[in-house]
Amino acid sequence: MSKPSIPKGTRDFGPRAMVRRQWMFDTLRHVFEAHGFVPIQTPSFENLSTLTGKYGEEGDQLIFKILNNGDYLAKTDDALLASKDSKALTPRISKKALRYDLTVPFARFVVMNRNELTFPFKRYQIQNVWRGDRPGKGRYQEFTQCDCDIIGSESALCELELVQIFSEGLTALGVPGFRIQINDRRLLQALASLGGVTEAQFTDWTVAVDKLDKVGVDGVIREFEERGLPQKAAAQLPELVALRDHKEPMDALDALATLLEDQASGKKALASVRELFTRALNTGVPLAALRMDPLLARGLDYYTGAIFEVTVDDAPVGSICGGGRYDDLTGIFGWKGMSGVGISFGADRIEDVLNHFDAWPAMASDGLDAMVVQMEQGELSKELHATQALREAGLSAELYPDPAKLKKQFKYANDRNVRWVLVLGESELASGQVMVKDMQEGAQEAMTVEEAVHKIQSSRTS
Repeated sequence: MSKPSIPKGTRDFGPRAMVRRQWMFDTLRHVFEAHGFVPIQTPSFENLSTLTGKYGEEGDQLIFKILNNGDYLAKTDDALLASKDSKALTPRISKKALRYDLTVPFARFVVMNRNELTFPFKRYQIQNVWRGDRPGKGRYQEFTQCDCDIIGSESALCELELVQIFSEGLTALGVPGFRIQINDRRLLQALASLGGVTEAQFTDWTVAVDKLDKVGVDGVIREFEERGLPQKAAAQLPELVALRDHKEPMDALDALATLLEDQASGKKALASVRELFTRALNTGVPLAALRMDPLLARGLDYYTGAIFEVTVDDAPVGSICGGGRYDDLTGIFGWKGMSGVGISFGADRIEDVLNHFDAWPAMASDGLDAMVVQMEQGELSKELHATQALREAGLSAELYPDPAKLKKQFKYANDRNVRWVLVLGESELASGQVMVKDMQEGAQEAMTVEEAVHKIQSSRTS
């Protein structure tokens, strides 16, 4: 018999991990709702045609296709099978796919439900997505995204609100040393044109530049050559990379202004980015959390304006959040002219960062506030009453299911990381009290159930 296993790039989550993850989701949900976002949910799989062509050539290759039900080879012929042409074969054997992200399904949702929605429409969504990436540190094939988008407005205040949500959400989660990196696809186009890159070559240029942190300048230049990009673009790259050395956003913007002095479209984009930084700083986003990255590319084809990526200093993983403006994403589903902007928190990478820095708050590690011991010669009705009193006060509590030895029950409490244990022994029953044992400090004290509730509640807020 083979050992049980799970596919590479996937994970099981035990109780402690799930308590922490639920706290993370609840924290982000609170931030989203404070800004007026409402929740939606979409299916885990979509029609393959909905997803294909939306993520660039490399993204399309990472989509998990689902084989048609029944005899999936019924609509193929021997010649097609013998050709081993996967691009031609796939549409015959697969009509559905697991969703690659939450943004494209959101655009599809908006178009299908436009008559029931109020615009601008602000939604958040916390669900799993699947990508056929090579599994590695911080890279999974199944992971959870926490997205919020605003669609139906071209106002730059939407970008500002999302930068605020990045700052508020990551601060509430206790993520240390995060950097919100900002750029604009229009700025990228202006920089690319300085290197002789045509509009038709721009996607090739961004796909290569997006790999800068992975392969370095020499690696990007090699890819420029492989993709047939102008030599001038390769010669210009080190100068553009040097722009990233400016730690202060305004210094980087000033340097870009000099470089783009004769680029009208680039200057316009630069002005909007400068305004975004100014407003973010004026509304309380810390300067240390903001960075201008003129080569940030976000290699997804649907971005058209401001783009965002969040990294953490000295973290074991890459970016933990991302997003950007898309002017006409709904146009791919037949509804033209609906501009939107959205961001995504990568829950699994944020979890990796909090694990790496041991930055989880104590409350996020505890699955149970209190446990009531079941005594061998006790009164079960009163033990049940004490357990229910704790729950009615908003505490998580359980009664141990068997009248086992105290040593065994205390061990269970320690293993569950339960701080407070209530014992209704013979003397406590006689006096109408409970013995409250602090498993962390080792102290114990007799008191009424009401006093025990108050004591445990107070410990949660101290």
